[in-house]
Amino acid sequence: MNWGILATGTIANKFATTINAMAAEGERLAAVGSRRAESAKAFAAQYNIPHWYASYEELAADPAVDAIYIATPNALHYENCKLCLEHGKHVLCEKPFTINAEQAKELYALAEKKQLFIMEAFWIRFLPLYTKLQQMLADGVIGTLQTITCQYGFTTEGARRERKFNSALGGGALLDIGIYNLGFLQMVTGQQPQNVQTEELRLTEYGTDEYSKLRLAYPSGCTAESVQTIGQRLTRMACIVGTKGRITLPDFQYAEHMTLELDGQPPQELDFPFDVNGFEYQIREVSRCAATGRHHSSIYTPQQSIALTQLMYDIRMAWGMKFEGEE
Repeated sequence: MNWGILATGTIANKFATTINAMAAEGERLAAVGSRRAESAKAFAAQYNIPHWYASYEELAADPAVDAIYIATPNALHYENCKLCLEHGKHVLCEKPFTINAEQAKELYALAEKKQLFIMEAFWIRFLPLYTKLQQMLADGVIGTLQTITCQYGFTTEGARRERKFNSALGGGALLDIGIYNLGFLQMVTGQQPQNVQTEELRLTEYGTDEYSKLRLAYPSGCTAESVQTIGQRLTRMACIVGTKGRITLPDFQYAEHMTLELDGQPPQELDFPFDVNGFEYQIREVSRCAATGRHHSSIYTPQQSIALTQLMYDIRMAWGMKFEGEE
């Protein structure tokens, strides 16, 4: 697959590194686009990319590019995805896919119409550990789910902090990293919550969320606690408790290890190391689906992506937190 990268920020660097490590699998960086020529040129030089463009439009029009990875701020994803689809490119869009469900539905429908593949880059969905975890839960290894906890927090400052919280860019901790928590809960429960309560909430001077603690209740009777913050360092730990035992993940995002503790038995340590850095699994899914004429993934479906987008939108609306320019 010949890839283009749209934007040159931190996450684009990780994606470029991953593609270059997958050359033996036929993955190749063909072009990069930025709104600033100097950024595009420097990025292309760093990752040995043959073509660079000083606009997203030029990148989308490059006939040598099969698929485009979108790495722009949250609020720009909808327009960037639409641009790439209109130019006949497959799309892998960084999470969150869009800032509301209507935009997401429109993009999935457009991809179907254009006979193109599109997917939200919720990369942890494709990790080997989660394939095993979901099978264990389906087999009832720890019994009926009772409680789940997960947390994720980091700190940032300066220009990066401003970008993370900027309302015009769709900022805030919920969309930036809370999506990992809520997506993890979606994977584990296989359900949408029937009730979400905000136990704690702190907003920034930008009017976006810096910290939240959510309590979620699911139709099965399972409850969950989710903590997400940009302003405090929290280990990305998760714990799933069932009637027969528990599963603990010391890092549920970079998920390479979990501990299974069944009642009355010694703990079992389970390891699932990455081939590269974790991004490779979603890249393989895009290439596999595109090569077989699929328009979406069966591992992370449009319905799951839209449901997660709607959940975050509903939470924000309950907070009274609308983004700049949002109706």
